Amino acid sequence: MTDYEAVIGLEVHAELLTQSKIFCGCSARFGAAPNDNTCPLCLGLPGVLPVLNRQVVEFAIKTGLATHCEIQSRSRWARKNYFYPDLPKGYQISQYELPICLGGRIDISADGEARSIHLTRIHMEEDTGKNIHEAHGDSSLVDYNRCGVPLLEIVSEPEIRNAAEAGAYLRKLRAILQYLEVCDGNMEEGSFRCDANVSLRPRGASELGTKAEIKNLNSFRSVERAIEYEIERQAKALRNGEKIVQETRLWDADREVTRSMRSKESAHDYRYFPEPDLLPLDVESDWIERVRAALPELPDARATRFASAYALPAYDAEVLTARKDLADYFEATVAVHGNPKAASNWVMGDVLRVVRERKLDQPLVIERWPLSPQQLGGLIALIDNGTISGKIAKGVFDELVDTDATAAEIVEQRGLGQVSDATELESIVDGVLAGQDDKIADYRAGKDKMLGFFVGQVMKATQGKANPQLVNEILRKKLAG
Repeated sequence: MTDYEAVIGLEVHAELLTQSKIFCGCSARFGAAPNDNTCPLCLGLPGVLPVLNRQVVEFAIKTGLATHCEIQSRSRWARKNYFYPDLPKGYQISQYELPICLGGRIDISADGEARSIHLTRIHMEEDTGKNIHEAHGDSSLVDYNRCGVPLLEIVSEPEIRNAAEAGAYLRKLRAILQYLEVCDGNMEEGSFRCDANVSLRPRGASELGTKAEIKNLNSFRSVERAIEYEIERQAKALRNGEKIVQETRLWDADREVTRSMRSKESAHDYRYFPEPDLLPLDVESDWIERVRAALPELPDARATRFASAYALPAYDAEVLTARKDLADYFEATVAVHGNPKAASNWVMGDVLRVVRERKLDQPLVIERWPLSPQQLGGLIALIDNGTISGKIAKGVFDELVDTDATAAEIVEQRGLGQVSDATELESIVDGVLAGQDDKIADYRAGKDKMLGFFVGQVMKATQGKANPQLVNEILRKKLAG
């Protein structure tokens, strides 16, 4: 697509991990029976008045500070007016002209390039209900449990250029929210939702093209594939002389296409005006500084520390810190036995393999690891002190999974200890070399790969228990003639 360039902006709605809703005391938890978590205020009945949940404001401040926003000392609530069955009041309480957070950025790395995606704003609002279509004959049902669940809407500047950057932006944003413990980031349950605004313009032009908003994106893969499809759809239309229409489109994950849903609304269509039932929100500087002082170590800072303090490659540090629970598990393993690179290899390899196979990361916080950091650290220690070989360790790892035993106990019970006695290994090596005069001659003639053959024979004779380093030393000495 050399003749056009994509301009992409993302709007993320993040449900906050508060116990109650933003303007009433109803539970905000997910998964209750339909319409159980409702009250007259949730249902928009006459005569009710909203009361602001203080924790929602604190979560907004925390998120704004973590994303380098300017926290506004005064912000104002607004009514966003539109009619839809999942909105019982006929309006949504949100923020418009004066949001709580302005500016900010998310630092990403995509396709080997580091850059910053700037934010337009972060504001607070209430969630709407959920329409359930085709669940009861030809009727639609509405579940109002989600009405009033607190949201942060995080709006990026139209600076994203491709699907890879969009995916990197969303992953980094979700990681930040999870580190802050303000949102669980579960896209499948709808607590981390994204709408993508995609437009094209001639390469080198400064004026923005007509955008299409894509909805129904419930995974990172869906976001990336939808953006890729929409870029190609618009490019093909423009090359054919067609006019792009400003509209809302739905992503059909089964067919992997976007399809038109409705014409896209503009801000004036919502007839925003100040919310008369809520006073403007004043945030004192002392409150902001208390929140700032309590911020946790965030993904980028933790990745930098992992690379520096543990001498890890940048790739390892980035993978391990992409999730707070994963980073915590790694550090707990290193605390048991201080070999960070070995711990990184095991965590990113065998541990995450079992996690994925058994789907232990659903929900997104791993509540039960295949083995404890104490077990994994103990296993690495046995390798480092020469008790077992790396090959034997793989089998011990498989036995450790879902048991309370330690690696040392399994090694002792199974008699898996590594053979490191030089006299015993010399005897085994002599037996392997006996009758192998032709292969010994090949090695001495320069065929170095024969050393690997002899090592393999010794390991076979010892059922993998021989100390590989010592075996190599003995063989080189004896084969030298």
